Amino acid sequence: MRTVITGGAGFIGSHLCERLLADGDDVLCVDNLLTGSRRNIAHLTDNPRFHFVEHNVSEPIEIDGPVDNVLHFASPASPVDYLNYPIPTLKVGSLGTHNALGLAKAKNARFLLASTSEVYGDPEVHPQTEDYWGHVNPIGPRGCYDEAKRFAEAITMAYHRFHGVKSHIVRIFNTYGPRMRSNDGRVLPNFMKQALRGEPLTVYGEGNQTRSFCYVSDLVEGIVRLLNVDFAEPVNLGNPSEITMIQLAEEIIALVEGTRSRIAYEPLPQDDPKRRKPDITRAKTLLGWEPVVPRSEGLKRALAYFRTVV
Repeated sequence: MRTVITGGAGFIGSHLCERLLADGDDVLCVDNLLTGSRRNIAHLTDNPRFHFVEHNVSEPIEIDGPVDNVLHFASPASPVDYLNYPIPTLKVGSLGTHNALGLAKAKNARFLLASTSEVYGDPEVHPQTEDYWGHVNPIGPRGCYDEAKRFAEAITMAYHRFHGVKSHIVRIFNTYGPRMRSNDGRVLPNFMKQALRGEPLTVYGEGNQTRSFCYVSDLVEGIVRLLNVDFAEPVNLGNPSEITMIQLAEEIIALVEGTRSRIAYEPLPQDDPKRRKPDITRAKTLLGWEPVVPRSEGLKRALAYFRTVV
């Protein structure tokens, strides 16, 4: 197989490059390095089946030769990033998805869209199932990301229905592991960095909002399985083990031996989701998939990584 991965130098994208190379694919990583990093793929560059192209996929994509799979993972993905880059975020979700779909159509390739649990917004249904339409503020500060992904899903389904593109949509819930940027603004890197530095762990609001954290190797396994089934509608991938931000902060403080960190409270950001937990019934039934790395083990692995970058 020859696979194109947009955003392949990012956190999840780089793990996908690594996995598909191990599975025997030729991998073409396309990234403009806005939030990705060459460091994430440095260990792959000596592999003759790996190729890197620095390119903004919001501009037309030209790939010579056959392509079997197009995996569209290009996008800022943390609140800090998409608040700093709202227009590029909207462009890569709209123009970038259009260009990636056009490539898949031209090459008669399978297409997989990396969507997000953010399409559910601040959900009024719990846990979130794929048939829930969401509760999103389109003009709020998070709207640039939420609506970009919602549009990306819509155009993916349009290409599937009208052009017959073999497409897949994965709705990714909170994922963590090595190669996350320590300054990307998401809660787990924040907590890890603060605990390692002995700084207060910043909890927003009263800390009762929940998230569900999936270790990156589990997510990648689910994505690979999804790519190999004939199913076009969205599939949730995430770990249904739900935890409050207070609980997560306490777990990380307990994990970092000798830290002087305590918990500090800040006002809750606008439109911050109160609860987030995937219903993974569809993934279990369709893919035979569920997470296997418990949070206790995943946090230890993540901490070992963050010790090297903080």
